Amino acid sequence: MIQPQTHLNVADNSGARELMCIRIIGTSNRRYANIGDVIVAVIKEAVPNMPLERSEVIRAVIVRTFIVDQEGNPKGTRIFGAIVRELRQLNFTKIVSLAPEVL
Repeated sequence: MIQPQTHLNVADNSGARELMCIRIIGTSNRRYANIGDVIVAVIKEAVPNMPLERSEVIRAVIVRTFIVDQEGNPKGTRIFGAIVRELRQLNFTKIVSLAPEVL
């Protein structure tokens, strides 16, 4: 379960390494985010010479933290490691197709 102020490791190659959750998207009074939820986060640590920079506010999907844009399309082109099957039911099919393994 992810709540605001939680630090997360990023599971794609978008350029961010570590994020901090700011807000859970969807409802105003939800305390925790689970798998498949979209969060607003700030980049705490980034890879040099990449399009995403430190202190940039972005949206991310809780897969094992995969960065997406406003429309829900992934910013990274690869996912490192396995992801869960529930993402297919939540209409994140592009992320499922990039993953090397679906559990």
